[in-house]
Amino acid sequence: MRTIIGCFMLLACLNVSAQIDHWETVVYETDTWKYIVPTSAVPATWNTLTFNDGSWNSGIGGFGFGDGDDNTVISQTPSVYHRIVFSIVDVNAIEQFILNVDYDDGFVAYLNGTEVARSNMSGTGQPPYSQFANAQHEADMYQGNYPSTYQFNALQVVQYLNTGQNVLSIQTHNINGTSSDLSSRVFLHLGINNSSMNYGSVPGWFVAPFVFSDSNLPIVVIDTENGAAIPDEPKIDATMGIIYNGEGIRNYMTDPFNEYFGNIGIETRGSSSQTFFPKDQWGFETRDNFGLNNDITVFNMAWDNDWVLYAPYSDKTLIRNVLAYQMGRDLGGYAPRTKLCEVVLNGEYQGVYVFVEKIKRKDGKVGTNTLNPEDISGNELTGDYILKVDKTTAGGVIAWNSPFPPYTGASQSIGFQLHDPDISELNGTQLNYIQTYITNFETALNGPNFADPITGYQSYIDLESFVDFFLVNEISKNVDGYRISSFLNKVRESEGGKLHAGPVWDFNIAFGNANYCQGGSTSGWELDFYQYCGGDGNQNPFWWKKLLQDPNYAKRVSCKWREMRLGVWHTDSLMQRIDDLAMYLDESQQRNFQKWPVIGTYVWPNNFIGNSYQEEVNYLKQWITDRVNWMDANMYDSCLDLGKDETVSNEYSMFPNPSSGDFTLVFKQEINNGFLSIYDMEGRLVQSESTISGKEQALKMNGLANGIYRFVVQSENKVVTGKIMIQK
Repeated sequence: MRTIIGCFMLLACLNVSAQIDHWETVVYETDTWKYIVPTSAVPATWNTLTFNDGSWNSGIGGFGFGDGDDNTVISQTPSVYHRIVFSIVDVNAIEQFILNVDYDDGFVAYLNGTEVARSNMSGTGQPPYSQFANAQHEADMYQGNYPSTYQFNALQVVQYLNTGQNVLSIQTHNINGTSSDLSSRVFLHLGINNSSMNYGSVPGWFVAPFVFSDSNLPIVVIDTENGAAIPDEPKIDATMGIIYNGEGIRNYMTDPFNEYFGNIGIETRGSSSQTFFPKDQWGFETRDNFGLNNDITVFNMAWDNDWVLYAPYSDKTLIRNVLAYQMGRDLGGYAPRTKLCEVVLNGEYQGVYVFVEKIKRKDGKVGTNTLNPEDISGNELTGDYILKVDKTTAGGVIAWNSPFPPYTGASQSIGFQLHDPDISELNGTQLNYIQTYITNFETALNGPNFADPITGYQSYIDLESFVDFFLVNEISKNVDGYRISSFLNKVRESEGGKLHAGPVWDFNIAFGNANYCQGGSTSGWELDFYQYCGGDGNQNPFWWKKLLQDPNYAKRVSCKWREMRLGVWHTDSLMQRIDDLAMYLDESQQRNFQKWPVIGTYVWPNNFIGNSYQEEVNYLKQWITDRVNWMDANMYDSCLDLGKDETVSNEYSMFPNPSSGDFTLVFKQEINNGFLSIYDMEGRLVQSESTISGKEQALKMNGLANGIYRFVVQSENKVVTGKIMIQK
């Protein structure tokens, strides 16, 4: 347990100093290090200055194999240990120091025998030489990316470094015994507070940290015990303070913590992000002074003790998740609330983050009912459950596999995971109940009478939630949609009892930000993923295509789409939303990309590489514009009820009719936010226009064969229909 210590002068507490004159490098990867590829236990004193390393090999760093980034190539091994002795002229002249480690897959670093940094190595103390890293992490520098950074403040300088000789020691571990690569490249830089020059020049890629003083965004300040690195698991003790003076009011590092100040337990999170991105994202829980969970509300979010600080990295607009979750809320259901912020960790600026609610059974989120061990019958057994279809790389456990393949002839299966409660919290009766319910739904949907409103699938699911989930994943063409990070929730019988799709989650590589499986294309349905990437191990459940074979469901999809396109999902509205978010981030994005200089470079899995932040925003806007236009033209149903009173066919005139390809519609009354669709006489959509307003609209129908076509104008105030003859 960590006890909060009051901090009255925040700059002093954070040790963010403005006294650095310049930076120098005291240890380079290309220095001569002593190293060993161990085949047995290494003495515990190997990381101390007095250890005799005379029997160890000498080699130029970095060390490893497989990626072509190693100056000393070693054989395949679970681990490599290397150390270097260096001299400090005057420790009092050092204001800060930075350790850069480029590694694959995990490491622990020591200065003078004391651990100062760790990543992807579980446990405490020195890991044994044979221990494997607990997560995969690809080296960054050979890909043109920045290495992982560990920054130490003035108090830590005197804690870890000595005037005179010092030793830096690194043990780097692989993910398994058959891995094709391992990397260990290490640099140590010193922030000097005077004009003396006693060490070497910093490498060309080195970016000096800057003093972060204020922001128009909320500022989140996190401090771990003794500046400890945040591990993948378990959570470690830390304190968190949030400075937020309200919208439109500037926030200064010298301001008091006024949105939150307290204890937290924090760990890194994510699957692909931990492998590919050096900018860590974190999951944390708020705790009281006794180390117990403490529900709080911040930024007017739901009361809870579990939170996420998401780190946009490959998404260089920084807003794709924010945008997608807002779209989820636009549809009337729950989606995680977000707050853009800037983060400082142990005195080091970390960039722009998104403070996000975690998906849980909680008031104001998803359901409210807790399953207790004794709930094995009646209404209590029926909910609430939150499940997900997801990868297992972040420690997920498959509770059961669907008996139905994702598509005909598929070799893959769909696995279901329990999210809340966790599978370890369910007894056999409860697990059997939720598995049986899901399987019964799938069986009904797969049956010959699946569309029957009584005996078919409709008795099992909440249709509107499935429609909404479909629309958010399709408007974003989320390459992970349906098959990864896809949540479901089952409520109690007393509250309807049905299975709901959602909440939506994880859109950082959506909206055209993926260069694989047609993720960058603005055409095509994401539910047809198997046609693009049938060999991928994670496929979409068969439900999403089968549901659209039900005319009632297809009509609901189309009608909800038309409704949204006339309102907050109108192209103009979406463009304004993006512009507003980009303007809000105008200054903070500059700091973020100084910290993480990825603008103009490829970061997996970018489909587009802009040379400025504005180019990234413009790409997102154009991609969404093209995407909604494609969906307008390819929606499944016309969403017309021609028996409605507002459907009229005599409040327009048209000329010429017949037409050779161009014609003009003149309406007797103003059309407000109209949507025009043109169909051939067999009901196939051949043309659409999404911005019909006013009393007159000129249209082109070039390329259409001679014949009769039907047009439909749907607007806020009426539906107008008519026919046009093409005669060339």
